[in-house]
This record gives sequence, C-alpha cells and structure tokens, in this order.
Amino acid sequence: MTARTAAAEEDGRGMQVGRAQQGLRELILAGDLPPGKRVSEPAMVDRLGVSRTPVRLALERLAREGLVTPGASGGFVVRAFTAADLADGIEVRGTLEGLAARLAAERRPTAADLAPLRACVADLDRVVAPPTLSEADFDAYVRLNAFFHEELVRLAGSGVVARAIEQASAQPFAGPSAFVRLHATEPAGRDTLVVAQEQHRLLLDAITRGQGARAEALAAEHARVAQRRLGAALADRDRLDGLPGGSLLRLAAGKRA
Repeated sequence: MTARTAAAEEDGRGMQVGRAQQGLRELILAGDLPPGKRVSEPAMVDRLGVSRTPVRLALERLAREGLVTPGASGGFVVRAFTAADLADGIEVRGTLEGLAARLAAERRPTAADLAPLRACVADLDRVVAPPTLSEADFDAYVRLNAFFHEELVRLAGSGVVARAIEQASAQPFAGPSAFVRLHATEPAGRDTLVVAQEQHRLLLDAITRGQGARAEALAAEHARVAQRRLGAALADRDRLDGLPGGSLLRLAAGKRA
C-alpha cells in the first residue's frame, strides 16, 4: 500500500466517523434515542449506513461532548440533562466566546479581517428591520447568527479556543441559535432578536476599536440572552420538548445532578 493510498483510506474513515457522529447527534437531539437508552452499534450501522468501527469512534467522540456516557455493561448510553446542566452549558459557551472576543480585539484586526463580520451585521440589520418577521426571516437570522459567531472565533486566531467553543456549543441548547425557533412563536419574538442584534453591533464596535475587556463583557452578556430564554422555555415544557434536545431534560428545573 502506498502512502497516498493509506492517506486516502484514512480520509475515507474520517469522513465515515464524521457522518456517523452527525447522524447519532441528530437522532439523540430529535429524541429518537431517548435518555437512558443504550445505543446499539449494530442497529446504528444499519441506520446510518456506515461500518461498525466509525460508529464506535463516533460514540467515543459524543462521550467527550457529553451526549452519551459509558454504560455499566459496556457500550454507551444516552445521557439525561438537568436544567442546571443546560444553564451551565450556555454559561461555559458565553465565557469562552468572551475570551474569543477579547483575543479578537487585542489582535487589532484590519478592515479586511473585519469585512465579513461587518457585512454579516449589516445583513442581520436588514433581517430584523421589518416590524413583523416571517418564517424566512427567522431562517435567515439563524444562518447569519451562526456565521457571526463563527467569525468571532476566527478573528480570535486560537485553535485551542475554537475547539473548546465547538465542544461547549455541542451541548443541548448551548449553541448561539438554540432558542431562535422558540422566538418565532412568540409575539415579542422580534424584540428579542433586535436586542441580540444590538449586542452584535456593539461587539463589532469593541473589536474594531481594540477594546478587549469591553468585547469580553459584551460577549458574555450576549450569552445571557440565551440564559433568559432557557428560563422561559423551562416554564413551558411542551414548547421545550418541541426544540432539538428538549427530550433530554429529565430532572426538575433547578435541581443539580
């Protein structure tokens, strides 16, 4: 086997593991694999269309993310989350994004570096401008909001921070757009997005001016919007269950594991 062939096979295995990991995550967040359920590797091989080794490796990755835990008799079991777990996940993500924002500001990025983030903020301004938002507007907000947070991490220029944020964001409801769909069903949904968008603008301004401490504080406060939305969601369990990952909440709100 040549080095090129070996590399190609390794790339193929890596793609299979990534596909299995994404497929398993979607099944868990959709509630198809409920908390406490042991994940059957043979069943996942058939369901996901990959071989057994990628499924096992994908489960090991999900264990590091915290979505599954090793079972007492082997294999992996889908994890249940408390309300405190969800809140802590958002807090960790916000703290890490605060660090990313500070690093980005301290790097003093050029106008060219900031151009994608500036264009994203302008696009978000246009999305939230109408007095009433459509389903398409919420779809656009989710896409642009994800890009904003990706750019924030890119501007930090730290692979270590990027990996930590990626892991933190993989927790249920910890991602930056986790509750946008919840807003879509609320009369004041647009108002919530307008507040978040004002924070986007302030963050961009702080990074542009090289104000590291201010950028860090703004990013942490930005995550607290999601904390408040989690509190509202917990008050209406039916609506929470309708969101990806809602079925993973098992213990009473506020009770720590």
